[in-house]
Amino acid sequence: MADGAALSSVLGLVLFALTMAASVDKANYDARERWMKSAQDYLKQTLESEMNTKVAKNIVLFIGDGMGLSTVTAGRIRKGQLKGNTGEEEVLSWEEFANTALSKTYNTDRMVADSAGTATAYHCGVKANFETIGIDSTGVFADCESSIGAEIDSMFNWALLGGKSVGFVTTSRVTHASPSPLYAHSASRYWEGDFDKPANASKCKDIAAQLIDDFPGNKAQVILGGGRRAFMPNTMQDPEYPEENGRRNDSRNLVREWMEQKTNIEKKNAAYVFDRSGFDDVDPRTTDYLLGLFEPSHMRFESQRNSGNFDEPSLAEMTSKAIQILQKNRRGFYLFVESSNIDIAHHESRGRNALDGVLALDDAVGEARKLTSVADTLLVVSADHSHVFNIGGYPYRGMDILGSAEDPSDIDGMPYPILTYGNGPGYNSAFSTPSGRQNLTGVDTTAESYIQQSAVPLTWETHGGEDVAVYATGPMSHLFHGVIEQNYIAHALSYAACIGPNKDHCLAKPEPETKENLGNLLSTSLATVIALVATWCILA
Repeated sequence: MADGAALSSVLGLVLFALTMAASVDKANYDARERWMKSAQDYLKQTLESEMNTKVAKNIVLFIGDGMGLSTVTAGRIRKGQLKGNTGEEEVLSWEEFANTALSKTYNTDRMVADSAGTATAYHCGVKANFETIGIDSTGVFADCESSIGAEIDSMFNWALLGGKSVGFVTTSRVTHASPSPLYAHSASRYWEGDFDKPANASKCKDIAAQLIDDFPGNKAQVILGGGRRAFMPNTMQDPEYPEENGRRNDSRNLVREWMEQKTNIEKKNAAYVFDRSGFDDVDPRTTDYLLGLFEPSHMRFESQRNSGNFDEPSLAEMTSKAIQILQKNRRGFYLFVESSNIDIAHHESRGRNALDGVLALDDAVGEARKLTSVADTLLVVSADHSHVFNIGGYPYRGMDILGSAEDPSDIDGMPYPILTYGNGPGYNSAFSTPSGRQNLTGVDTTAESYIQQSAVPLTWETHGGEDVAVYATGPMSHLFHGVIEQNYIAHALSYAACIGPNKDHCLAKPEPETKENLGNLLSTSLATVIALVATWCILA
């Protein structure tokens, strides 16, 4: 019995030793081999990648408004944590794209840009002044006369002249700063409706009227977003909010005019919708033109939309329907998609809402990848500018990105959030603490209503001036590399699609020398020789 007990004890010790050794091996693998393998796998993938030099039949440009690199990083972590992971290892859909660049976002007159000047750059290929729309830098902000003669064409002009269909999707007002340079020219981004214009700007048409009246806006087959107040007369009740009216002073009902133009004059199958149910009823297979205006002003934050209190489609759903309508054109399409609530939330210092906007864009890009092919569709994701938004402290892996850092401040002894702003409404010196800062002990910093702390008091948080990332995949995506001026984006997109100012390379582009093409060439040459011999024999 004693011998058996001793043997059992020895076997137990051996088994324990083997278990410990296995644990050490696993720990070593996690600490070393896992990272070695993942890096080697990515290196192999990179070495095996080939440039896609085909012409881009379709282009989708995605802009995360205000989505600087810190916002991308925080959004990535948030996405992973919502899946139950630590978050840092997560990948956003565009982070799988093969090509990246950094874009310099300054306006011609400002170090830190606004969305109007930057949108003019990436839509029109020309850098512009702060808060101006679709005009070059000879146009002066709020000076109507200076904008006359300063107008510049956009990707919409170039795509339409190239036979493509065009459209745009945004969660902002459709007349807002990011989409409007596609179709409008204005000395002020704020002249969205006639009610916004000063008396001395009578020679300049408001942005909403330009969208409905003028080329290229009147040829956009998909227009989805908010802002219907600029399209309705001030005597007309809003269809969802009876207490609100439209704002136009000129009595024009631009929605009705748009419908009459499309259905009665152009004889197209057109639809106007203002809520989720109307949107869902639209069949993209039979719809030629779609106008959707889902709010009097901007569309709602994702958390509000998902609460069931607001009847709006998601950015991904709007992107999907837009692609399905536009891709019926055999010559292809150009689509602009903007997640604008990132920017709106940042200005309010609402970090959680901003990250929700990143994830909405992530879903939209994912939907576009499902509906298109990398063989003929160029997808580009970027931002117009950044924000003074920071990820700070030294939080441990897996700590809630919306929570507090690992240790309290060594100055005032109070916890501080991982996400903070350099300036904005989150500054408050009214608290009776040594530093005047709010004590976050017991405060739910993950709540939607929570406003992140900021260093400098401002009513609205400001943009940031650092470069933003550009991610690209599909035909000619290798054109996006290095550090670029933001206006280069429009030139690279148009070059890839053989539209716009630089398409000479497309007129006589040789076919690649594949075995199939060489075989066709030999067959053609042999047939030519036989035909010449036969002709000679007949003439002889």
